[in-house]
Amino acid sequence: MSPRILLLEDDQLFNETLQDFLEEEGYALSFALDPYSALELTYKYKFDLYLFDVNLPYESGFELLKKLRDSGDTTPTIFITSRDDKLSLKEGFISGGDDYIKKPIDLDELILRIEAILRRLSRRKKVLIGDYIIDTIEKQIYKDDKKIETSKKAIELLILFISSNREVVSINEIKDALWATEQEASDGSIRVYVTQLKKIFPDYIENIRGVGYRFLYS
Repeated sequence: MSPRILLLEDDQLFNETLQDFLEEEGYALSFALDPYSALELTYKYKFDLYLFDVNLPYESGFELLKKLRDSGDTTPTIFITSRDDKLSLKEGFISGGDDYIKKPIDLDELILRIEAILRRLSRRKKVLIGDYIIDTIEKQIYKDDKKIETSKKAIELLILFISSNREVVSINEIKDALWATEQEASDGSIRVYVTQLKKIFPDYIENIRGVGYRFLYS
């Protein structure tokens, strides 16, 4: 079955150009010209990827994705944007975006970014660590088909550790990943979540004093 993409772009001509191109590449397309129509489509279909323009009528692509994320929708999302300032890019990632591509779009680059996200989703949805299965999409840990109870932030930290491929993850990187800009993050909170993870994975977490942590599994 072809991956299904929801395309949200308010420029009708550009929308049609992207539709034609992506369908020729073998993707199943649904499209919308405004965020309200896009939201309706998310109720009707299960998508593998969202491709959202940022500057839209009524509300931005950032605001729409934030709304979807708050409802529990974890569908990977690439933003199409003409913005290149760091604050806008940070807003996009905080709202739940996975990647972005700047206008004018290089269509070959777009395909590479789509394929990379779909490969990563397929490869990393479930990760096996010893006797445990980590569902990185649902953010749950299982052992023998039983859910292991721990905090959501601890699991988000575990997913960050897994994605680091044994590299040291700094305290600042952890704060940026786990807390939005307006939220208060503390070293003490991080230690609490690390302690929770050490109870499950006692042999895998190395404390690099004054710097951060390394997860010794990949």
